[in-house]
Amino acid sequence: MERRDLLSATVLAVLLATGIAATTAAKTATSQRHKPRRPVPAAVSSCDVYNKGSWVADESYPLYDAASCPFVRKEFDCRRMGRPDTTYLKYRWQPTPPCSLPRFDGLKLLSTWRGKTVAFVGDSLVVNQYESLLCMLHAAAPGARTNASWASGESPSITVRFEDYGVTLVYYLSHYLVDLVHDKARRIALKLDTVDEGRNWLGADVLVFGSWRWWARKSWDYIQDGNTVVQDMDRTQAFTKGLQTWARWVDANLLQASTKVFFQGYSPNHLNGQEWGAPWGKTCVGETMPVNNTAAYHGQPNPQDAIVRRVLAGMTKPVHLLDITFMSQLRKDGHTTKYNGDIQGGDCTHWCVAGVPDTWNTVFYSVLAAGNSLRY
Repeated sequence: MERRDLLSATVLAVLLATGIAATTAAKTATSQRHKPRRPVPAAVSSCDVYNKGSWVADESYPLYDAASCPFVRKEFDCRRMGRPDTTYLKYRWQPTPPCSLPRFDGLKLLSTWRGKTVAFVGDSLVVNQYESLLCMLHAAAPGARTNASWASGESPSITVRFEDYGVTLVYYLSHYLVDLVHDKARRIALKLDTVDEGRNWLGADVLVFGSWRWWARKSWDYIQDGNTVVQDMDRTQAFTKGLQTWARWVDANLLQASTKVFFQGYSPNHLNGQEWGAPWGKTCVGETMPVNNTAAYHGQPNPQDAIVRRVLAGMTKPVHLLDITFMSQLRKDGHTTKYNGDIQGGDCTHWCVAGVPDTWNTVFYSVLAAGNSLRY
């Protein structure tokens, strides 16, 4: 099996794994009194690089050829899976002038991260960003020696190391950012008050978290919050409780650390064409162009956005919100649809790589680069 196929198959297996292995480690989440904190500002304080801008054609895009990247799984590699059009690869996010984003400089980032560990923690939307970043770095240093490994069991993960730079990038599967475990009766418990799996994340120099999609699914037998046990509960309430527990864990374990912490904003799907002026029942399937009239986009705010902002604002540890929602809402053309290996599929949730997640990483890079924050 080719290296990229082996890694792709393994990542897919990890994503489909239950991630529910039992753990007996002591709790690392401890309560801490929070001081109100304003959200971390955007990369350029006077510019809203997230919500004011448009997608412009750029013939220098894409930033890499996915066919040359050994780290993207086939389910995200739309060209490999037969997508015939290429226009979706040719768009760059342009903040409203005079604001702009720096060109992604993979060699500079590898040099800055020399000897560092960068960890992504979350669901398959976080994998979208993780694999995109791997490809962007690989394109910048195609001759660099790399090693890839994976782990299953208690903490499923993928690790890619750029040996010539001593840079390690890890993805940890965590659908909820709080613990999902087996009890003694082999029932699955979603524990809203513990982050025991967080012991694996300690030591990273940069952490990117993300969670929401799986909260809409019931992948547990019961929910436990302290001494309270219920079979199910309002998912928004559960998400809020879980995110608050995660926030306490971050403050308790990373407050004194130099670790830079990011939270991936809500990645929208495109299942309702009325949001961009199409007829009812239209989805992203067959779309080949972005929404070019931002004023005509009628997508509704996601309630979890306000929850995330409120929780992050109440934390003591600075956490930067990668507020990718609006720019991604305009990219109805960027999803994998049936080009994810499922010919009957209409995946309007995940994104092609190369594609929209490359811009998420360009913004990620700009935040790191702003204010000399590339220095450690």
